[in-house]
Amino acid sequence: MASPAGFGAGPRRRGRRSQQTFRRAPSVTARILLTNDDGIHAEGLKALEQSLASLGELMVVAPDSERSGTSQAITIHAPLRLQQIDERHFSVSGTPADAVIIALHLLRFQPQLVVSGINLGANLGENIVYSGTVAAALEATLHGVPAIAVSLAVRHNPDFSTAAAFAGRLAGKVLAEGLPPGVMLNVNVPPGPARGIRFTRQSGKVSQNIIHEKRDPRGRPYYWQDENVIREHVEPDSDYAAVLKHEISITPLQADRTDYRSLNHLSSWVADLTAGGGRDVI
Repeated sequence: MASPAGFGAGPRRRGRRSQQTFRRAPSVTARILLTNDDGIHAEGLKALEQSLASLGELMVVAPDSERSGTSQAITIHAPLRLQQIDERHFSVSGTPADAVIIALHLLRFQPQLVVSGINLGANLGENIVYSGTVAAALEATLHGVPAIAVSLAVRHNPDFSTAAAFAGRLAGKVLAEGLPPGVMLNVNVPPGPARGIRFTRQSGKVSQNIIHEKRDPRGRPYYWQDENVIREHVEPDSDYAAVLKHEISITPLQADRTDYRSLNHLSSWVADLTAGGGRDVI
């Protein structure tokens, strides 16, 4: 598909910078890319677009249907199809990460900010690893674009108004102040009125995996995955704890997954792992 007129060159990957350096938007009308993992027609995405409309020029590029739980997968074994709904809305037959890549490198949209959401359901603790909503924001971060993921911690009868309003305020703050390179913000909003805002850390695994076995009409078994949060295992400074206290949780996440605390210690294994103590690895 030809690039729509008016779009400049796509953003380039940036090298590592000092953690004291923040990316700030130029003093022009902001360009914001919106995406999600619930699909182009999701109500949460519509609420997000309405809330951010006053901040600048918006483009919406999202999966053509729900892609929850796809993490940061990209499509490499099947073709991608792009459908233009109108001048500023596009659907992609792929994952949330695909949608971000298509927006940046095919449509050539140059955003100062990417916002993913509003997800129907929380993205807390270990579920961050599986989340397509969070993954879209991480994908943007890999390409040097500040990003926010926003989720509403409810599954039924959602009211996106609080989450949308807060997303607008936070987006304005990020556009004004920037984020450290390689860092995105994972936001989880409790149902109902929020009692506060807290910066948190990602929780450890506090859920129990549940496998439901069912039978199809021919008697063959099939399975549904589910989980149950064990509340007594929730750490008080974690994202789960904040949402359970009806506070908005903001967790800074980084694209660089290196564990620097253990890097030097584990490097001492090299001598033992080298065959015969020499230079030969095997």
